[in-house]
Amino acid sequence: MIIGTSGCSIYRMYKQPDMKTVTDSLFRHTQEQTDTASIAALSWREIFTDSQLQQLIDTGLKNNTDLNIARLKVKEAEALLMTSRLSYLPSISLSPQGTLNKAEKSKLTKSYNLAVSADWEIDIFGRVTNAKREAKAVLEQSEAYRQAVQTQLVATIANSYYTLLMLDEQLEISRRTAENWSENLRVMKALKKAGQTTDMAVAQTEASKLSVDASLLSIERQITETENALCALLGSTPETISRSTLKQQKFPDTLSVGIPLQLLHRRPDVRQSEAALAAAFYVTNQAHSAFYPSITLSGSAGWTNAAGAVISNPGQWLFSAIGSLVQPLFNRGQNIANLKVAKAQQEEALLSFKQSLLDAGTEVNDALLQWQTARKRHNLNKQQITSLESAVRSSELLMRYSSQNYLEVLTARQTLLQAELDAVSDYFEEIQGVINLYHALGGGID
Repeated sequence: MIIGTSGCSIYRMYKQPDMKTVTDSLFRHTQEQTDTASIAALSWREIFTDSQLQQLIDTGLKNNTDLNIARLKVKEAEALLMTSRLSYLPSISLSPQGTLNKAEKSKLTKSYNLAVSADWEIDIFGRVTNAKREAKAVLEQSEAYRQAVQTQLVATIANSYYTLLMLDEQLEISRRTAENWSENLRVMKALKKAGQTTDMAVAQTEASKLSVDASLLSIERQITETENALCALLGSTPETISRSTLKQQKFPDTLSVGIPLQLLHRRPDVRQSEAALAAAFYVTNQAHSAFYPSITLSGSAGWTNAAGAVISNPGQWLFSAIGSLVQPLFNRGQNIANLKVAKAQQEEALLSFKQSLLDAGTEVNDALLQWQTARKRHNLNKQQITSLESAVRSSELLMRYSSQNYLEVLTARQTLLQAELDAVSDYFEEIQGVINLYHALGGGID
């Protein structure tokens, strides 16, 4: 029954499953689905324009351990594909033999055979062809994996670099905050001497100052740890990373995600899942082929001195040819079990492929929302900082020309510094949105 229904299966080529029902609603922002332009089509150099970051990415692409391992896996797959292609050729072996014989009271006799043998499997039922196609799919899977490692590496290096810039900015603001709290503490001690405040207020101010001092140490530790992690990505020993500033960074004002169907071709992890599905498809074809006979032609040719009745006869040419056909009849159900396993694994690969596409869509939606939200928050922070700067100037003027004391000025400055810290965090969140969206769309391959 299986032989009769699977005859056409052994010759079929893999075809991509219809994913239209998935891709049509993959992006939540439907108004952008008609635009085929995508930031993923841009080189990472066009997205990350900081020259020092570009040097770091170049170094990482050259020295990163995971990426170099992925490149070696591609070479392994290429070698396996070459082996499968050579399966169409006969296997040839040289098998020389020599013997010495001596019976009691007789002369020593010598015989020899110098033979070359060849075996060639005729691929009538597609076993060799499907094995070759599977090896090709495995190669595509390895290449897609290499590209996935590369896109992740570019995104991680960029994220680590901008993390350092954010921490540098936070460190600068925190140092100004610490100076402000030191001045605040000095004023509180002066007010206490004048009898205008209490010991509790001085103690609270001093505790706040110490808290800021502790945060400075934490930021410095984070900077060192981030540099160490980045150096590991670059394949180098820990060192100080040369970098610019957060304020010097520039990114596009608009980000286009293109259409969901492009994820099938751009996302390397999606292509990797599809290549795994194609490989499973050809494994199933091979399982079908196992129900058909295998035909092998064997032959040998050589020179021997043992072709006649007398062992010491002159050398002669020796030829032989054999054709064999092996038809499986009963092997304890192994072929049937192998076919069931192959079909189940093919279904698993199909589900994984669909899930990888759904995951890709989720990452795009989340990254786009992250960028949009952080951008709006950053714009609001700018307005807040402008208002707080005005409040600081007003408090300083009031202190000069009214009864307002210096403590209120310090409080206004502290509020401004906290707003600046929030603005740095939101700007970094916006940059992360750009990085995550670029990566989610499959950018960073070139």
